[in-house]
Amino acid sequence: MKKTALITGASAGIGEATARILAREGYNLILTARRKERLEALRDELGAAYGIEVGIHAFDICDREAVAQFVSTIEELPIDVLVNNAGLAAGLSPLHEGNIDDWEQMIDTNIKGLLYITRGIAPLMVAQGFGHILNIGSIAGREVYPQGNVYCATKHAVHALSEGLRKELYDKGIKVTNIAPGLVETEFSMVRFKGDSERAGKVYADMEPLTPHDIADCILFCITRPAHVNIADMLVLPSQQAASTMVHRKPMG
Repeated sequence: MKKTALITGASAGIGEATARILAREGYNLILTARRKERLEALRDELGAAYGIEVGIHAFDICDREAVAQFVSTIEELPIDVLVNNAGLAAGLSPLHEGNIDDWEQMIDTNIKGLLYITRGIAPLMVAQGFGHILNIGSIAGREVYPQGNVYCATKHAVHALSEGLRKELYDKGIKVTNIAPGLVETEFSMVRFKGDSERAGKVYADMEPLTPHDIADCILFCITRPAHVNIADMLVLPSQQAASTMVHRKPMG
């Protein structure tokens, strides 16, 4: 029987890459994101290429009622893997100059959205007696860098929630993994800088960042370990990055 993976934030970046790599491995997929058109295109492509079932659900994980409605439509399905990928950064400024709307967006998405989805899916895994929850955190969940204050706080929360979940679910047949990437070139910086492509490009200039596929490959590694092995926590960095603010930059080529 094919396994089923639920991936949030699946319309781009790490979420999309994870959908692609798990489809290749024969997983049926349940994909969520806000952008319906992208989900539809991904569903049609992966379904045709790999002969798998792909369910798509377009909604905002910050919307508590929308999440509850989504869970009600899938609660009869066995879900083997939950990848809590949806997340973002908004703005980069000292706390005393911060944009409160940006704070709300990060807290609502990175913490509350993850909580809403997990609160809906974890009981289903407990009832079925198996499952694997993977939270996509960040190096920002381990150290704090200037002007990243609230974003770092939300990713510290993801790390703490992963620790708590693992201690609550270890005796219920459920694995929990926190994956903490460093610099990954996705839409992340474009979103953080509100579409400023020049500023976003400087984040990855003169170095080779991770790709979404690199993190998706780590996710695949974690979920394909033997039953007695749980990769609890994984920090993944580009070779040219040693810490959030330590990046060795040199002209490429």
